[in-house]
Amino acid sequence: MATEIGLTKQQIIENVSGYRQRVEAGAKTDALGKMFERDKDELRSLGVPIETIGDPADPHDLREARYRIPQAEYDLPADIEFTPAELAVLRLAGSVWSTESVSMDARSGVRKIRALGIDGDEPIIGFAPRIAARDAAFPALQEGIERNRVVVFEYLKPGDKAPTRRRVRPLAQVEYEARWHLFGIDVDADAERTFLLSRIVSDVKVTGQTFDVALREGAAARALAGLEEFAAAQSALLEVTPGTEAALRLGRRATPRAQGIAVGYVDRHIFADELASYGPEVRVVGPDDLRDAVIQRLQAIAEQHAAADHGGDREDS
Repeated sequence: MATEIGLTKQQIIENVSGYRQRVEAGAKTDALGKMFERDKDELRSLGVPIETIGDPADPHDLREARYRIPQAEYDLPADIEFTPAELAVLRLAGSVWSTESVSMDARSGVRKIRALGIDGDEPIIGFAPRIAARDAAFPALQEGIERNRVVVFEYLKPGDKAPTRRRVRPLAQVEYEARWHLFGIDVDADAERTFLLSRIVSDVKVTGQTFDVALREGAAARALAGLEEFAAAQSALLEVTPGTEAALRLGRRATPRAQGIAVGYVDRHIFADELASYGPEVRVVGPDDLRDAVIQRLQAIAEQHAAADHGGDREDS
């Protein structure tokens, strides 16, 4: 941060405390280089911007590259000021997301606020809600979005016995019906697709293949509009017991009908799992395929309980 032209890797290794001691202790060049790369990644994960300046004549030649932390990107602009109440709200927003799911932009913003050295209205922080993405694929997909990199994963569609390999330009991740979805462009199909994260059955690989950042513009809005349109095209007619958890949760997204409530849904299998979890609190009037799917799940649960009961009887005898 003290230099506008930046420092080469060799200058950093020779002059920065920590590296210098290892050089004096006889550390090998390869080990120092790996340590340098790890430290760069660590700083970037904390939201600290590191700029790499290559040879102007050949930007891809990084043998004599210089590194710097741009002051303008590290600090908030001098003409921006926050009241204590505004700081409290910003810190509250930053604390909502769990560490593993917050974006790099958000982490950078929180770091800049903390760098001001001003504490906001602390009592409000105690009431912060939390948003956590429990799907294992979320962090890698978010990395692909932020770095504009194609991702590869195995995806298991409903009814398929084996997953298929998908190559996707990831544009946005959105939450709909309390589940996370990836919206992007399927490279092989050359078309926009939406993927349910819980159906990704492999690790997500972030490749080196890039795509135009302009593709991400408005992607989240398009994804949500598409999911809402799809849900509106198919709805379930349900009879729900008043005052129950099912009535509370389903009622939030339901339309009243003469016989019960109508609830739109995106994925029949996922929705059947949810309805079965309410047990006798909800009855599916239609459509038939959804009702059958719920009945199958309830029967499987009953059979499992019956088997467990018989096992206990044998032990008692």
